[in-house]
This record gives sequence, C-alpha cells and structure tokens, in this order.
Amino acid sequence: MKTKLLVISLNHYFTNILKQPLRTAKTKTKSIMKELTKAEEQVMQILWQIEKGFVKDIIEKMDPPKPAYNTVSTIVRILEQKGFVAHNAYGKTHEYYPLIAKEKYSKFYFNNFLSGYFNGSFERLVSFFAKENDLDIKEVEELMRHARSEQKDKDNE
Repeated sequence: MKTKLLVISLNHYFTNILKQPLRTAKTKTKSIMKELTKAEEQVMQILWQIEKGFVKDIIEKMDPPKPAYNTVSTIVRILEQKGFVAHNAYGKTHEYYPLIAKEKYSKFYFNNFLSGYFNGSFERLVSFFAKENDLDIKEVEELMRHARSEQKDKDNE
C-alpha cells in the first residue's frame, strides 16, 4: 500500500518535472515566481480550492484559530504584488482569484526542492525515499517501472 501511494504521489511530478524542468516562471505581472511563505501558501491552497473568493471566504476555510481579517487581507495583497493573485473590485470589496495554477507552482516548488536537497538528481531522491520508507529492491523496481511507463505514455502523446 505504501509503495502504491508513493508511486502515485511521486510519479506524476517526476515525469513532468524531468521532462519539462521549470526553474522560474513569469507571471502576468512579469515578475519571477518565488517560493511562498507558509502563510501565503495556506491562502493560495484555499484560493486554488475555491477558485475565487473574498477575504471572508478565505478565512472561513481556515482551521481554528482563525487569523484576523487584516492579517489575511495583507497576505492576499502581498500575493497580488507577487503576481500570484488578482482581483475584481466591487465597490470597496475585492474578490480574489489565483493567476498561477496549482500545478505550475507545484512544479516550480518541487524542482527547487529537488535541486536544493538532491542536486537535481531523481536517482538520489528515489534512493532517499526508499531508505526512509524501508522499501525493498522489489518495491524500488516497481516504482522505477511505473516511472518509465509514465514517461513512455508522455512520449507517445
């Protein structure tokens, strides 16, 4: 079971990232994508989930203890300055929506993670996960077989 979950979670990202590495990405505001803080990422996760919403909608989706309205509003405005979020104005209220797709940020973040911790090496990453999850050789071979199969499917598209 743990091998299947590992394969599902890693396989999608490995094949996409290895085939199309993404070091930086330009947003609509032509700034370079940067890693988000934990608070910014929490807000983005909610915006990706609800697709668009007001600050009060974002706060409703947060786990207790809920931050102050002004705190979330400030985070959203920072995200807007960074080019991750835009808004539609309705009088004095703003409805926010993501400009960067979750998949695009996930690729960017994972590529930075892979580069920073594993020198960009897929093999080192798999080795690390195999050791940390006590995978045996058969499970690692299964993981590699799934990765190769995904790569072949991508190449045939």
